[in-house]
Amino acid sequence: MPIQIKNLDQLQTMRRAGLLVGQTLELLKTSIKVGMRTDALDAIAEANIKRGGGISNFKGYRGFPATICVSVNDEVVHGIPGDRVLEDGDVVSIDCGAVIDGWHGDAAFSVGMGNVDPQDQKMMDVCEESMWRGIAAGRSGGKLTDIGHAIEEYIKSQGKYGILQEYGGHGIGTEMHQEPHVLNFGKKGLGPEITPGFVLAIEPMITRGTHKTKVLSDDWTVVSNDKSRGSHFENSYCIAPDGKPFVLTALDGGKARLGALGIEISELLA
Repeated sequence: MPIQIKNLDQLQTMRRAGLLVGQTLELLKTSIKVGMRTDALDAIAEANIKRGGGISNFKGYRGFPATICVSVNDEVVHGIPGDRVLEDGDVVSIDCGAVIDGWHGDAAFSVGMGNVDPQDQKMMDVCEESMWRGIAAGRSGGKLTDIGHAIEEYIKSQGKYGILQEYGGHGIGTEMHQEPHVLNFGKKGLGPEITPGFVLAIEPMITRGTHKTKVLSDDWTVVSNDKSRGSHFENSYCIAPDGKPFVLTALDGGKARLGALGIEISELLA
């Protein structure tokens, strides 16, 4: 399938979907606490997406049974919400998506519960910053692999972390997962040229140990082989018609975090 190029009207609808995802994740950040069941978080997300006029793009996707993914500790991604109770010191990653008028948004964050191991916190901080470095590198006129290269270089500069190999970012638009696949590692300067109208979901996934993973018997939950804890951050961003980036799932469009990296965001979607 060719890469889907979006016009400004389409990007504006994607911003509505992305903003709903971003607002839902912010609500979950303020709601999550020690002692909660993970399915309680799912109910909060489902209700908020419905209130915002969207529908979940996770629920029913290839049979996935919930509105969000909730992955705890050595569960890196795709955890299914259920009766698990969150405990002090847990690392929790939440992935959320929504559709408005046929256009998709997708984003994720990780957070520590209560008294967090400083090394777990550092892992989450490194993962999040690597996502922003990747978005900053994915500029108009660059090449697709510039993104993964920037993510990998930053992560490697911060310590020994396992970067998941089988999973990565992706194009997003009228479907949640589209071409191209975006690796979180590799050489720069390769792949298609990034142009206005590109929309990509950038999502580094790392562990404090191995990059090797396995899928549990539920056919969804991805865990690290060595039981090391993981982190997952994601935002969907576009290259606007003016050639500048805009982060569709960030409440401020990415202004603060990209601005800190010297990148000016587009005003066309603000």
